Amino acid sequence: MAAVSRRSIMTLYSGPTHCDSHRVRFVMAEKGISAEIISVDLEEERLMDLVDLNPYGEIPTLVDRDLVLYDSKVISEYLDERFPHPPLMPVDPVSRAKARLVVYRIERDWCRLLMQFDSADSETVAALRKELWESLVASNEVFASGTPFFLSDELTMMDCALGPLMWRLPHYGVEIPPSSEGIHDYQERLFALESFQKSLSEAERAMRA
Repeated sequence: MAAVSRRSIMTLYSGPTHCDSHRVRFVMAEKGISAEIISVDLEEERLMDLVDLNPYGEIPTLVDRDLVLYDSKVISEYLDERFPHPPLMPVDPVSRAKARLVVYRIERDWCRLLMQFDSADSETVAALRKELWESLVASNEVFASGTPFFLSDELTMMDCALGPLMWRLPHYGVEIPPSSEGIHDYQERLFALESFQKSLSEAERAMRA
């Protein structure tokens, strides 16, 4: 754990186009957290510090003094508790549990499909694209529920999970039809946020160039 003692400021090991890394960067930007972002390309090399810190050698990995965390959900909830303003999770246990369940469904129903695109063959990608498209379009009414953010009047952890996914849709050929106005309006509001724009890497900006 030598790498921990060498770093006195918060450090995030992050992939420049990695969806889960983007999620953590979004949380950090929304809360105004200052941290050193170390860009890691796991396809080219397994950064020695990262392998020393995280037994899985995965991103994102967060180092906060002598604490090392991995898994985007664990990191995001830690940051929400460590920096409580603005809060991204409800305070009361029932609402908090419901929000966690929605995040779980976002990950299981949508993020799971997106994460398979890069490693799948063309036939599988076509099937994944169709499944993701159909599932999102079928949920248009949820996005059009009348709240500015996903099922909430304020930005929450649900949006932090959704934003990186939504940003990547055109890059992976998932084109939301104009008739799904709820989704398009939601994306427009979310992408216009200063915190979301700050969360983007240059490589992620190029996805929608």
